[in-house]
Amino acid sequence: MIKAKRDEILTPLAAVSGIIERRHTLPILSNVLIEAGPTLSFLATDIEIQITARTTLQPSGESRGVTVGARKLVDILRALPDNADLTLQQQDKRLLVKAGKSRFTLQTLPAEDFPRLAKPSGEAARFSLSQKALRRLLGLVQYAMAQQDIRYYLNGLLMVVEDGHLKLVATDGHRLAMIERAVPTAVGFLAKGIIVPRKGVAEIRKLCDEGEGSVDLGLGDGFLMVRRPDLLLTTRLIDGEFPNYRQLLPEATESRLTVSRQQLVDAVRRVGLLARDTTPVRMEFNALGVKLSSSSPDLGQAVETVEARYEGEDLTVAFNPQYLADGLNAATGETVRLDVRDGLKPGVVHGEGDEFTYLVMPVRLPAAVS
Repeated sequence: MIKAKRDEILTPLAAVSGIIERRHTLPILSNVLIEAGPTLSFLATDIEIQITARTTLQPSGESRGVTVGARKLVDILRALPDNADLTLQQQDKRLLVKAGKSRFTLQTLPAEDFPRLAKPSGEAARFSLSQKALRRLLGLVQYAMAQQDIRYYLNGLLMVVEDGHLKLVATDGHRLAMIERAVPTAVGFLAKGIIVPRKGVAEIRKLCDEGEGSVDLGLGDGFLMVRRPDLLLTTRLIDGEFPNYRQLLPEATESRLTVSRQQLVDAVRRVGLLARDTTPVRMEFNALGVKLSSSSPDLGQAVETVEARYEGEDLTVAFNPQYLADGLNAATGETVRLDVRDGLKPGVVHGEGDEFTYLVMPVRLPAAVS
């Protein structure tokens, strides 16, 4: 039997249930495993990711485990008053939830049938980052991951340590985002790099939502473990060869636009309103700044000029407006630098005083008719 306040159950339950998919071939994967050991814990998995939330609650009576529908239990608890006193009790093959005059009886499945990820052995040395720092780093690059690319290694994020810096790299083949941060030398086990799957990245970022304290990251046997004092996330890694991002980084260029970041973001957004999915925003760079334009036969045409400092020869390049805006939004500072070479090589976005690099491939413009 478990007696607790509503939030003492709801908070850890909600923390683990986010990874549960709505449809499963195995019904038990829709459940959460509630384990009543010395303290109460909640575990959820989708076979690729596993999250365990630990509490300080001490069950009374015989210690047993039970699995119950996670989303339905969350819905019930959220419908109860904030300060409700709860009692959870297992009765045969059901879980009885009592709060005041409310009674709920939920079907359960055997705890011994609940699948678990294999516990990694030989875990490598860990390193720590603040939740706030890790959340920021992931947010700067995760949008550039592919979603359902047949090149499965693009559907994740590369984590690698080089020269005492942790680098996070994501690319979908059309753009690439990279951020680096100095970390302790004890993280040499990431020297070869690991690829964290898309869903794992999203769940790790959620784990850092509180923004206080630190998280530990550890590696072992094809898994990445991320720990908070009250939470352990284990995610399988993608077994594949990430593209050599170093080869994608362009050499220095003499064509460079320095401009107000917000002005350029707003201009790209406005001009992009008249661009179809396959229509790029055309950017003409000259000594006065940059002229942006887009057009489509059925919508019309948009043109806007942004004053800026441009160094280099006059140049015309076209970009996907959403891809360009993503990089500009991620860059920090009031001004941004956009390095361009020609209509075939990627443009590179740099913020102010930030080790953030964003590459976006140009869209080939049709040849001019003579």
